[in-house]
Amino acid sequence: METIQNKLLSFSVDSEGIGTLVINQTEESTNLFSEAFITQYIDVAQQAIADDTVKGVIVTSGKPIFMAGADLRALLEDIPDKKAFTERILHLHAGLRSIETGGKPFVAAINGTALGGGLELCLACHYRIAIDSTKIKIGFPEIKVGLFPGGGGTVKAPYLLGIQTGLMYLLQGIEARPQKALKDGLIDAVAETEGEMLAAAKAFILATPNPVQPWDDKRHKIPGGGIWTPNGIQTLAGASGNVGKLTHGNYPSAQKIVKVIHDGLQIPIDRALEVEARSFTQAACSKEAKNMIRTGFFAIQDAAKGKARPKDQPKYEVNKLGVLGAGMMGAGIAYVSAKAGMNVVLKDVSVEGAEKGKAYSANLLDKAIAKKYSTPEKKEALLAKITPTDDPNAVEGSDLIIEAVFENVDLKDRVTKETEAVLGEDKIYGSNTSTIPISLLAQSSKRPENFIGIHFFSPVDKMPLVEIIVGEKTEDKAIAAAVDYTVAIKKVPIVVNDSRGFFTSRCFGTFVSEGMFLLEEGVPAPMLERIATKIGMPVGPLAVHDEVSLTLSVHIFESDPAEKQESEKRTYAIVKNLVENHKRTGKRDGAGFYDYPKGGQKKLWPGLKEIFTPNVAAVSEEIISKRLLSRQVLESYRCLDEGVLRSTTDGDIGSILGWGFPIFTGGALSYIDYVGMDNFIADCDAFKAAYGAHWEVPQSLRDLAAAGKSIHDFGK
Repeated sequence: METIQNKLLSFSVDSEGIGTLVINQTEESTNLFSEAFITQYIDVAQQAIADDTVKGVIVTSGKPIFMAGADLRALLEDIPDKKAFTERILHLHAGLRSIETGGKPFVAAINGTALGGGLELCLACHYRIAIDSTKIKIGFPEIKVGLFPGGGGTVKAPYLLGIQTGLMYLLQGIEARPQKALKDGLIDAVAETEGEMLAAAKAFILATPNPVQPWDDKRHKIPGGGIWTPNGIQTLAGASGNVGKLTHGNYPSAQKIVKVIHDGLQIPIDRALEVEARSFTQAACSKEAKNMIRTGFFAIQDAAKGKARPKDQPKYEVNKLGVLGAGMMGAGIAYVSAKAGMNVVLKDVSVEGAEKGKAYSANLLDKAIAKKYSTPEKKEALLAKITPTDDPNAVEGSDLIIEAVFENVDLKDRVTKETEAVLGEDKIYGSNTSTIPISLLAQSSKRPENFIGIHFFSPVDKMPLVEIIVGEKTEDKAIAAAVDYTVAIKKVPIVVNDSRGFFTSRCFGTFVSEGMFLLEEGVPAPMLERIATKIGMPVGPLAVHDEVSLTLSVHIFESDPAEKQESEKRTYAIVKNLVENHKRTGKRDGAGFYDYPKGGQKKLWPGLKEIFTPNVAAVSEEIISKRLLSRQVLESYRCLDEGVLRSTTDGDIGSILGWGFPIFTGGALSYIDYVGMDNFIADCDAFKAAYGAHWEVPQSLRDLAAAGKSIHDFGK
């Protein structure tokens, strides 16, 4: 067989008759499981099978990543012909099955991460061996974009992993390191080096002239028991119930995974693949998948690469970072920055306070070491990059300052002036304020053009979003610097314009306030919290308010001189009563809407029933659900309409990553299209008549609806 070389792959045969197929998609940044590639791959594989001089084929990658997964760009647009789409998937299955049953051994030599379609390509090989590196991930992440494996992975996984472990991989989107993948049965071997891996692959080919896949072997037993064993029945019944309970029907692909496995294990593999293909078509055509692919994958990925930075600005390097304030936020900022390789000066009012902030990093690293994610040597190297101090002059020479002191304008004014005295004139000053307008804080600066908001979320080490706020005088250099810094610490930046509460704090606050309004109107607290999670919010409005702190809410309201709306005054009155008259201040003090007993689980405070008289019939579950989500959505649209948000996409990203708006909707602005623009406006109009002026719909949204446009057409 002749050597093949093209823009997708290369193929050659050595003197022993061992073929090597190298995936190397030269026109893509990474290898993708696309229709064009798989067509070429199957064609070359079938030529190798038909050639008597070829004993077997090693499949490996010419890029650092074996294969990142499917080319999701093909699924962004509507699928006009569902039948034809299913037929294309079945054609793919038939091609991979021709390799499995062709009588010649194929070995996947996994020299980089293999996910989704990349792993399914490996499953169509008879043997899978990976380099034993913690940088390599192997798994099925499709559920994270509203899909499930459609290239045979859903049907085949339980044959290798067992029903229970297979369900875990598929439903949780597990991305395993090679050792775990080996232990679970997803791969057959690991090797220390690429040379050892290729030698082992060649040895398997020479020793296995007639390979048979587990799903074609009548003697093969599914690990842990088949579908009609007691374990199989119990596992699938439990999985179906748990999926329904946890997803509330919001993520249809999760239930489809259970069904495909249940049906597929009872019929021959080729029939099972037909079941998978038809179910995958349904999933790919769903609104949820489109939303999760558009926002959850492409939009967030683009933002994480720094799409928001001004294009004409040179890259801004941060080698030395000054962090002002060593509380939880400052300590977290110091940790993620040191982890990214920056030298950090962590300043507080006392050395003791600064040392305590540094200890936060030590604690996180100790936990990572305990889980074998880090080593004592790496811990010491990272901690060496954090210098605690109480000396304002210690931040001299910093490329960037991030102020993270208490939310008080006078305090921030003093800190800004004190720090700018030793900060280079061309360097950037960022404030981590969550509510105070950046333009107001920039009045303390001698260089307002270099002053910008860099708003982190707590806990900093876990929360992916950073909201960058542009003041009235902020220039592009500062925006570029803030975006470059955020990308360097592996966070996702969105850039918004200045406003009271900016975007995230302002819109997230409506979720909390609407929850309190419902409580005040008679909705029982347990019912309120349950419905909030049922519609897809991470936690209920009462629980999250405890996390933020009730006293902080009171402080923010009282410290802001701006004129308040009636809805804000109503929120303030509820919280003020709890704080002053009932000493309920939040989770940190063990008493808020919930009680937080030491060593025990939180429970709703019984006293809520005395303050807010429960009335189960007050509002229907449908109305509660709509009010909790629509209030956030309406405020998000106002931010877009007022120019606080620079794009619909930024609003979607910020809502999902910033406060956990349900990702299956596509985000707080895409939600308008998800439920239908006319329906959304009608709901808001009804709520305005029943509950007040804070439900007023901007005229621009009515104009979009009248023109039959999408929310993504705003401004076009």
